[in-house]
Amino acid sequence: MLPHLVLLFISSSLVLSFDCPADCTCNSPGTIFCINRRSSTVPRVPASTVNLYVFLNGINALTQNDFAGLEDLDLLDLSQNELGEIPDGVFKMLSKLKNLDLSSNIITHISKESFSGLVQLERLYLHQNHIQSIQQEAFEGLEMLLELKLQGNKLTSLPSLNLPKLLLLDLSSNNIPTLHVSDLQTPHLESLKIASLGLTSLDEDLVASLENLHELDISMNQLAEVPQALKKDSVKGLIKLNLAANPLNELRTEDFQKLTGLQELDLSGLNLQGFPQDFFQSFPRLGHLEAAENPFNCLCPLASFAAWLKEKNINLGRLWETRCHFPLANAGKMLSVLDHTDFGCPPSTTLLMKSPVGSTPAPQDPTTSQETTHTNAIPPPPHPPPSEQTLDSKMDPLPSEPPAFPSSTSAEYVQHICPPNICLNGGTCIFDPNGQLGCLCPSGTSGLYCENVDITEPPKPPGTEVPVEVSTVIEELDAISSRQVTSTSILLDLHLFIKTRPNIRGIRLTYRNLSGPDRRPIILSVPASYPEYTLRGLRPNCTYSVCASPLGERMTRANSSVETGSCTEARTAGVPLTSLEPRVETQSSLTYILIPATAALALVLGLALMIGLIICLRKRRRSKAGTDLELGPADPDDSLEVEGVKACPENGGNGPLPHKQTEIERCHTRPPPTSLQQNGNLDYEVPLMQGQSPSNNNRTSLKPSYF
Repeated sequence: MLPHLVLLFISSSLVLSFDCPADCTCNSPGTIFCINRRSSTVPRVPASTVNLYVFLNGINALTQNDFAGLEDLDLLDLSQNELGEIPDGVFKMLSKLKNLDLSSNIITHISKESFSGLVQLERLYLHQNHIQSIQQEAFEGLEMLLELKLQGNKLTSLPSLNLPKLLLLDLSSNNIPTLHVSDLQTPHLESLKIASLGLTSLDEDLVASLENLHELDISMNQLAEVPQALKKDSVKGLIKLNLAANPLNELRTEDFQKLTGLQELDLSGLNLQGFPQDFFQSFPRLGHLEAAENPFNCLCPLASFAAWLKEKNINLGRLWETRCHFPLANAGKMLSVLDHTDFGCPPSTTLLMKSPVGSTPAPQDPTTSQETTHTNAIPPPPHPPPSEQTLDSKMDPLPSEPPAFPSSTSAEYVQHICPPNICLNGGTCIFDPNGQLGCLCPSGTSGLYCENVDITEPPKPPGTEVPVEVSTVIEELDAISSRQVTSTSILLDLHLFIKTRPNIRGIRLTYRNLSGPDRRPIILSVPASYPEYTLRGLRPNCTYSVCASPLGERMTRANSSVETGSCTEARTAGVPLTSLEPRVETQSSLTYILIPATAALALVLGLALMIGLIICLRKRRRSKAGTDLELGPADPDDSLEVEGVKACPENGGNGPLPHKQTEIERCHTRPPPTSLQQNGNLDYEVPLMQGQSPSNNNRTSLKPSYF
């Protein structure tokens, strides 16, 4: 028995190898792979072939003889060849064919006889061709069709698709700006992909007719708001929704109330700075989320979103592209790695009220816990200011000593602490009466945290002009320009750049600082739906070079930091106007104070010199009087002058002087410690100018107290 089995196996192998065409692979019965044959014709294969893969062969034409005798063929893959047309009735004898792949060829037209005879066809792939037109009856007779892929062609209109069993339809990346309910007679459709068609609205009747719809992709269109069709009861069965790269800019919770069954949601590239409060509570079944390429403001309001991701264990797609754009402390950081404190939320501190020493604690209310931990991002309302508090509501802030409370019941007190640097552009952190954290913004700024600088700047006072130099390098037809420049941002105008390149997938922005030592380029990827984009976090008073090029275009080898495309230069302002004005006022006020102060100081020094000169002259006169006293009694009228001379000698005696001091020594002799001497009608205080001279009037000790 065993020898017969061996002979049977050898004979079947010989037949299989004999029937396998040249340059093809026949590893399993009924399946033939003919890849990279570099032939323009379809190979001859056995009639028993079930699955025939003939891709990347260079086939440029088909005839009916190519498939003669292949009545059992179930799958035919002719993708990635050079077919320019489908002859009428070429597949007519393939009555059992269920899968036909003609993708990635150069087909331009589909006629009504192109697929005649394919009564069992279930999957038809025509994507990535050059199809511009499809005749109205082209898909008639394909009643068993389940999947139809037409994405990546040049269609401007669509024939009426009367396909009762169709489950998947992909029309993405064509130019079909409108779709009506009459275009799709597909009541059992489960997946509809209409991305990048140029849609400005979504037909409500069309979506309502698709009662079995589970997946909807409307990304990369021109939808300025969430379509009304998504607010109807007919979308309750939707489990996958893609809204990416639409100019929505803002999401509202009420627009998604009907989408409670969503499991996958794509919100990438919507220019979102954050999400509404409790936005994701509308999706209890959500398990996968994409929110990449959004300029998120990673401040306290967004902290709840990060906490929700971790709490619900949400799979956040494209982690490396989901980053913070603002503020500068978080710019460039992945949102998924930030903690609650990284968002700048104010910490809440709970201090328990203790009963005074010697008092008996009163029983607690069973509904009130003695210790309460606040986990809200914004703390509860603050207690009244001290001026409005009564004696019963005051407490000792130190936990070591119990507060003097007449009541012994336990309570709590929450301190409100403003996080550092939460308010930007000179804003002041405040708490409103409801305990909500906010910022008091100076003129010229706006936003919850004063993060926005108004476009219209206030008039500048004379002498305080801030130099703003903008030099723009504009190329013909593909120019970019800077519309507004502040001290830390540049607003780029990309309208003309996008208009001249309607088919680009995105824009690569490369900018670098030409004024600083570090000129390494920074590269950003911006969707093609952004006609304007703001570069933030720049350095003041610097010249920046900004270049734009189509996404996917390679850099030049000569200079990898310069992209091919359009470039412009803009110089940021020196200092924001709001922070410059107070400085100017301070300088001017100091100038007004310094001039009279200097004059007063000069006057005091002049008086001091005059007083010193008078002192020296009078001492000289007294010295002469002392000499006369040695020679004889003085005149009674000179008694006053003799008494004034008694304290001048160092010995302090009334006897004869041992010798006379020089005039210079007497001028510098320290006067007696008495606080006041009288000389004529002039009163002066001796310690005032002790040890001073005009040569050291610049010392700090001589400056007035207001310095």
